[in-house]
Amino acid sequence: MDLDAFVNAHQGEWQRLDQLVRQRRLTGAEADEVLDLYQRVATHLSVVRSAAPDPTLVAWLSSMLARARQRTAGTRSLSWHDAARFFTDTFPAQLYRTRWWWITTALINVVTAFVIGAWFLAHPQVESALLSPQEVKQLVNSDFANYYTEFAASDFAFRVWTNNVWVSALCIAFGILGVPVVYLLWQNILNVALSGAILTHHGRAGLFFGLILPHGILELTAVFVAAATGLRLFWSWIEPGPRTRSQSLAAEGRSAMSTALGLIVVLGVSGIIEAFVTPSGLPTWARIGIGVVAEIAFLTYVFTAGRWAARRGATGDVSARDAGDAAPVAA
Repeated sequence: MDLDAFVNAHQGEWQRLDQLVRQRRLTGAEADEVLDLYQRVATHLSVVRSAAPDPTLVAWLSSMLARARQRTAGTRSLSWHDAARFFTDTFPAQLYRTRWWWITTALINVVTAFVIGAWFLAHPQVESALLSPQEVKQLVNSDFANYYTEFAASDFAFRVWTNNVWVSALCIAFGILGVPVVYLLWQNILNVALSGAILTHHGRAGLFFGLILPHGILELTAVFVAAATGLRLFWSWIEPGPRTRSQSLAAEGRSAMSTALGLIVVLGVSGIIEAFVTPSGLPTWARIGIGVVAEIAFLTYVFTAGRWAARRGATGDVSARDAGDAAPVAA
């Protein structure tokens, strides 16, 4: 096949398709023309690939067809408006809608952590059974505090952020099974309670709370939100309500993804506090105060922006357009 002759014969159609897919708006006739040209150019690309595979021409036609396919399929790209709407409607509405789940999860975990810590303090022999005297001494005198300063702040912030995002993602991903979420929460509160009890037993309670509270209040809140989201995912197929189990699970799964995306930002804030505020030379009251302010800001966001978004009809789920068709079910 003479490639130059083939290009000259069809270049006008290719340029026309390229012009149409670059337009912001299409009339009905132009949309029909895009569909027609898409089919023709797809045939042209197939011919070029089989008879005269010129890499540059193949790449250009493939790119143009991909853009045309987006237009014909109705795919839309993420815009600043979409991102703004996510943080003003979707994410806060989801947090507000599930507020009693994560508030209850938080209260149960905090109370359980203090009960376990008190039990460890009342039974100091457990400490010696779990750790050697040298290990206890090292934890109390250096390891616990050094954890926050052994890496550069920026590197430490990234490490903390990725770890917390991973834990939250596990809570949501394993939520469909229920039990793994409870296990992850149990491991978390057990480690915190044990560390707190050991440092308190050796007169370092001030150090423990002075280092754990500045970032820990917001960080643990985010983890509890993730855990509650996972448990709601589990409950969605146990008790689907008027919907089928698949519909209920799909709706909660989409909302869970909204929560996961939003928590990336929340955990980023807590990671910055942990890296730059927790180990800083600020007085303990100031460091804890920053953590309290961050938590108040988060709760204010939930109970103002979230409530307003819920009143506007936002649920935390994607729009009906993006969710796809759903078959009606009997009430």
